[in-house]
Order: sequence, then C-alpha cells, then structure tokens
Amino acid sequence: MTTDSCADYYCRMPSPTLAADTQDALPVFSGDGHEARLLLHCGKPHRDLGLLWLPAMGVAARKYRHFAAALAAQGWTVAVHEWRGLGSSNWRAARSCNWGYAELLRDIAASRHALATALPEQRWVLGGHSLGAQLAALAIARMPSHYAGYALVGGGHPWWRTFPGWHRAVLLAAIGWFRTVSAICGYFPGERAGFAGREARGVMRDWSASAGDGSYRPAHLDFDAETSLRRVALPALAIRLRSDRYVPPPSLDHLLNKLPLLQLQRTEIKDSEFAGGRAGHFEWLREPGPVVRRTALWLEELT
Repeated sequence: MTTDSCADYYCRMPSPTLAADTQDALPVFSGDGHEARLLLHCGKPHRDLGLLWLPAMGVAARKYRHFAAALAAQGWTVAVHEWRGLGSSNWRAARSCNWGYAELLRDIAASRHALATALPEQRWVLGGHSLGAQLAALAIARMPSHYAGYALVGGGHPWWRTFPGWHRAVLLAAIGWFRTVSAICGYFPGERAGFAGREARGVMRDWSASAGDGSYRPAHLDFDAETSLRRVALPALAIRLRSDRYVPPPSLDHLLNKLPLLQLQRTEIKDSEFAGGRAGHFEWLREPGPVVRRTALWLEELT
C-alpha cells in the first residue's frame, strides 16, 4: 500500500546487543522501507520478563516515557513501539503514502524481532493503550508463541453499539465523517479534527469498519483475526479507568469476549487514586503511578 512519496529505501543496520542496565532506542526496519525507533527502558535490577507497549492512536512513543521509566525502576524492561507515521517514524501519512492495520501489525512484528536480536533471553508480554490494546490483541492472535501475556490499559472495541445514549449517534456520525475527510484529504488530519493525529486513510478505514460492525476484518490481513483471537490462551491484565469516556465498560467487554480463553485479571482504577482527581483515558500518562502499581504486581505473578 506504499507508493513513491514514502521512503523508497532504508539502511539495513544491525541491531545492537544491549546491556541489561541501559536505556536506548533500537532501530526497527519493517522490510518495506519504513523504519522507526523502539524506545527501550531496561530494568534495574534486571528481570527476564519485559513489556512491549503499543501507544494509543495518534500518540508518539515518547509520551509513555514516565510509565516505562517507573516500571523499569522496578526491574521490568519496557520497550515502547512507535506507530508508523508518528514520532521517530520516517514516513508521514499522505494521499500517496498509505497503510492500514495489516502494515501496523507487521511493524509490531518487526519491533518484536528487534528485541529478540538485542535481548535474546528476554520473554515479552505485549500490551497497549486504547488502539494499542486492540492491535496488541491482533498481534498476539497472529503470532501467539511470541508472547508470554497480554496487558491493556484504557482499551476496548469501538463498536458503536457498546456506547451509551447519545454517544452512539456521535460515533455513527464520526464513522462516516472520518471516511469522508480521509478520502478528500488523502489522509486523516487528526490534529485539526481533534481526534488522534495525522493518520493514514487505511488506518481510519479499518478503524471505522470495526466500529461499524463490531468485528475485526481489516483489509489485506494475512490471517483470520476473529478465529485466531478465540484461540489465544495467555495470562492477561485488563485495566479500566473509571472516568474513561472513550471506553465504557461494554466496549471493554466486547473486546475481551473475543478472547474467551484468556487467563484474565480485571481491575478498575478510581478517580480518587490520582492526585489530579480523574482516572481518564489520557490523564494517567501524566500520573502513571496507579497503572504502574497494578501492572507491576501482575507481572510479578507471571514470573
């Protein structure tokens, strides 16, 4: 799905082998000309279980640095993936530079490969926030043997029927509007629209399709997502934020119901646990302590 305005070459640099007490950025090459940097916070003292983390839609990897650093201080190595088109990515969405969920899943596999090269003894849990939680589930369904568990924060399925009251009408209108704007511009101008970032129209197409019919059938996928999700049998942690208006409880339920074999631990964080007084969809990034505590306890149980 890439064309001539996307990078038409990339340098094949060997991934370095990292010491267990370093913080670094690993180069990740996806094989189609796309490259980005994987932010790596190595645990001190080092543990053999790490967390590969996928950001929310439109959010650069660096926004999770406080979350990653806090877990690393407890010994958990955290690698934060960079989405294609954001931050350190060498591509930006445009009419002639397009991609969808299928390409994003291959980018996740490329990050996992870079980690296997740099830290070959490390086991990895795959987790994510918001869209990252959804794509983490799909990535695990695609390659379940690559991961030791699944963790999500503020994640759910965007199916319009899982939202309450007038939110349903807003979401239905947004589905059509996102597609129309993306078709007109050649990409989705999220910075101006107030939703996500500058996104490829293929990503918005796949997001809108899942929001419309409640399933995962992205274009150009190389596996049956719905069937594969039902076969995932891993330990899992699902953290919901009490005041998360983007993920009402039925939205989280709908996502988790697609993975019936998970060994699931669910928890909800209340507003009172944050000094800012709000357990919101993005607020926790500024104050990650409550999320870090629950995640660290769960990781401890997996070791």
